[in-house]
Amino acid sequence: MAKFEQLGARERQIVEVVYRIEEGSVSDVLAALADPPSYSAVRAMLNILAGKGYLDYRLVKNKYLYRPAGKKKSAQKTVLRNVLDNFFGGQTAEAVAALLEGAKLDEAEHKKLRQLIDGAKRVKK
Repeated sequence: MAKFEQLGARERQIVEVVYRIEEGSVSDVLAALADPPSYSAVRAMLNILAGKGYLDYRLVKNKYLYRPAGKKKSAQKTVLRNVLDNFFGGQTAEAVAALLEGAKLDEAEHKKLRQLIDGAKRVKK
């Protein structure tokens, strides 16, 4: 599969929708887009993304259903790494600070985050 950072903005938006809904038709994807293009444009982009290896599809009762071609966890890591590098200059602490700003964590979430931080690899100086 090609890299997610090679996708255009609209392609990435469509792939993200398919990952979120897990499987859906052109109409399902169209309904989930914030500012959708035409039905035929979404259909064409889904077919292009399938051809590039980002999506799989199957035919069910004369309707194509699209689903992610790769594992969600792998895609999440790739997209987050791209956001971290492009928007936060690779600074993990800056990205975490942005995510936590205004967040209301329950005790379980706080404990989980603490465990993740404590378990993170430390950089040698």
